[in-house]
Amino acid sequence: MNKIVTSTVLMLACAASFNAVAGGDEEAGKAAVQKYGCIACHGKDLTSPIDPSYPKLAGQHKDYIAHALTAYQRGADGANGRGNPIMNGQAKQLSPQDIQDIAAYVHSLPGSLVLDPESKFIHHSASIE
Repeated sequence: MNKIVTSTVLMLACAASFNAVAGGDEEAGKAAVQKYGCIACHGKDLTSPIDPSYPKLAGQHKDYIAHALTAYQRGADGANGRGNPIMNGQAKQLSPQDIQDIAAYVHSLPGSLVLDPESKFIHHSASIE
């Protein structure tokens, strides 16, 4: 019986540890944002970029941020890659864990992003009452 309890506790601890790593760590993400200088272009709060053509990052979905950073790592010639000289150089420095941590941190921030009611991606047939 003692082995079953020990095994169960160990299994739950491993699962919790895996979920923390897979989901990213917000504090580590905050440190990575500072370390890699994201605020230099995207603003101190990641919602006030220095140039209007740069995206506001705060509040973006984790999956989107992780996908975008991975695509910048691949570059324009890579599969599902993105080409941007600044971001390609920045993203190449990041480990997979850095990407998950940054994505978790960026997602945790309050943002000013809004849905476009005219978007072709919003399903308009269902009404919320």
